[in-house]
Amino acid sequence: MNKKLEHQFVTELENNQNIVHKVCTLYTNDRHSHNDLFQEITIQLWKAYPKFRGESKFSTWMYRVALNTAITLYRKSKRSIHTQDYDSVIYKVTANEYDPQVEEQLKLMYAAVKQLGDIDKALVFLYLEDKDYREIAETLGITEVNARVKMNRIKKKLKTILNP
Repeated sequence: MNKKLEHQFVTELENNQNIVHKVCTLYTNDRHSHNDLFQEITIQLWKAYPKFRGESKFSTWMYRVALNTAITLYRKSKRSIHTQDYDSVIYKVTANEYDPQVEEQLKLMYAAVKQLGDIDKALVFLYLEDKDYREIAETLGITEVNARVKMNRIKKKLKTILNP
């Protein structure tokens, strides 16, 4: 890869790395797994970057690669590796700008979302990132109508999980 292309990739990755961190948070339960997944997604992005044609926004393409990598690894690891939950880790960082009640609600929401299937998790993630249904459909490789229908079903499922 030439230096200009390499510089563009590094700049785009630095500007959008929160996308990868959010995907990692959704598909892992501990810091070590998070870091491993972040590294694997970065490698896959690097390998695929020369084929990125700019037909979509870099962030949309990045979501797609990150989610596909996470789902593939999650399915493989689900069969054999058990990870430690964040809640059981001794060190915890309290964010001052958050209300404890809001933090608790976020924990419950993440726990509920983690109970969903792989594609459903990805759909919720993109929805919570304020992506429109067109971009969600493009990222996940489904139709816009399918994305809307799935999201309505997921909302009902999450209500059931959160309010049994």
